[in-house]
Amino acid sequence: MKRIIDFHTHTFPDKIAAGTIQNMSDMSRLTAFTNGTESALLASMKEADITNSVVLPVVTNPDKTESVNNFSVEMNGKDGIFHLGGIHPFTPGMKKEMARIASLGLRGVKIHPVYQYTDIDDPAFLDVLYAAGENGLFVVMHTGHDVGFPGEEQAVVEKTANALRQVGNVTMVLAHMGGWGQWEKSAMLAEFPNTYIDTAFSYGCLHPTEPDYYTHEETRLLDAEGFIKIVEAFGAKRVLFGTDSPWSSQKDSLNDVLTLIKDDEDRELILHKNAERLLGIEESK
Repeated sequence: MKRIIDFHTHTFPDKIAAGTIQNMSDMSRLTAFTNGTESALLASMKEADITNSVVLPVVTNPDKTESVNNFSVEMNGKDGIFHLGGIHPFTPGMKKEMARIASLGLRGVKIHPVYQYTDIDDPAFLDVLYAAGENGLFVVMHTGHDVGFPGEEQAVVEKTANALRQVGNVTMVLAHMGGWGQWEKSAMLAEFPNTYIDTAFSYGCLHPTEPDYYTHEETRLLDAEGFIKIVEAFGAKRVLFGTDSPWSSQKDSLNDVLTLIKDDEDRELILHKNAERLLGIEESK
């Protein structure tokens, strides 16, 4: 079986996974497709025939950055699951921690401006992006709005573009097809050559826990035409398969991409080759 890499997943230590997933589900009114543990992700991967996943930690407390990254290092590479580092813009000794992340063999870092209550074009985040580039780390960024934080604009496409104009040679993965809920604008970010997008949690529809909480229109994500339009704007060489597990079904998300992307070469790029390049792992044939 050829390698398939899900570039956008989340897990939590077993002792806090259940509570974390419940809190996030209560906040967003969305169904979780796993219980948030590493073992549940492995079971999901097996069901979907996904060979590898990338876990993205979100640091919400700057004082916990080092411990989050220590956990990522401990778990990285086990059972085909790669972990990235996490960073908060107000991490004490941020530049030193970024250098440590790189020295420990983690290939990139995750940032989430909405959860971290800081605009992506704030000087503190610009410093993070500069530090990532200096240390050879790519950055995965939640981009656009967030279903759990309606009205928050820390990661909107316009502010992302403003940040990208100011930073140097840093590779950015703009999650959720370049801007969750702002897909009519996200193609503008393709002009920045060091940007990728992932497909996570962007196609089809939401799966609410309460049927009447969202209107029908609010549950709609990208349709096929919108999805393909954004892929074509970036080009298949800058698109990564992702699911946002546990907030989407890995099996269904993979089937969606296989249905939408017809060209075999483009499929290979999106499902594993682009990810292999970023992760620095041997390319599968």
